[in-house]
Amino acid sequence: MTAVRDSWILDQTFASSSGTVRWAALGPADAPPVVLVHGTPFSSYVWRDIARALSGSGEHRVYVWDLPGYGASEMRDGQDVSLAAQGRVLTELLAHWGLDRPAVVAHDFGGCVSLRAHLLHGARYERLALVDPVALAPWGSPSYRLLGENADVFAQLPPALHRAMIREYVASTSPRGLHPAVLDRLVEPWCTEEGQAAFYRQIAQNDQRFTDEIQGRYGELDLPVLICWGTEDPWIPVAKGKELAGLVPGAELRLIEGAGHLVQEDAPAELAGALTRFLRTA
Repeated sequence: MTAVRDSWILDQTFASSSGTVRWAALGPADAPPVVLVHGTPFSSYVWRDIARALSGSGEHRVYVWDLPGYGASEMRDGQDVSLAAQGRVLTELLAHWGLDRPAVVAHDFGGCVSLRAHLLHGARYERLALVDPVALAPWGSPSYRLLGENADVFAQLPPALHRAMIREYVASTSPRGLHPAVLDRLVEPWCTEEGQAAFYRQIAQNDQRFTDEIQGRYGELDLPVLICWGTEDPWIPVAKGKELAGLVPGAELRLIEGAGHLVQEDAPAELAGALTRFLRTA
């Protein structure tokens, strides 16, 4: 299913409160909207297969975007790219797109972003699917915490050493192994001069308080919620998926056997099937 040599171009821009956001929309303009939200240290590129599957059927208008400070979106000194800022930006984007109650599908940090937009900023969703989300304390792997606590030091690494470290870090998401071309594409935005600074900036700005502020409110979620989780996720254990499902009223938990943290890469067809069924449910 993965077309690793395909171009993935976000051809639209939006001036958000945290910088210029690059975005694109796929599928019929009059189809029900679905918004895909990526996590860290990724970009909307991880959603390419899912976006094409959902939009290609003609049943959905799919919106994809790179968070400020990620991928093709603006990266700059002094930029607020915290999870708090990203929640506000998602709310701004929904207003810009004129979407009142879209379906939202969110991965990793995108889970926290979408939950904050809904619970703190009043963004309304028709339904919400969370894929291996950052949502429950404690979170952050030992490597992530080390990088965050020493961001100023790591930001000074020579470019070749920085690239090697990022490559190993991203590769660790998948027990099956990422295709080399996919890995290259995921790593590349972080390997320019501005990208290297942006990588450590986003880690330094995020901490557990951004989920602590909303974790006690998951029982308030009053909409259909699907939680998908790779059973071999090395970054966030599947036990967190089961815990989260127990906190969200009526949530459906779908375990994807053998997949790691990047379920989109390890099991794209299975994930697309689960999301398609969820989005079609009346």
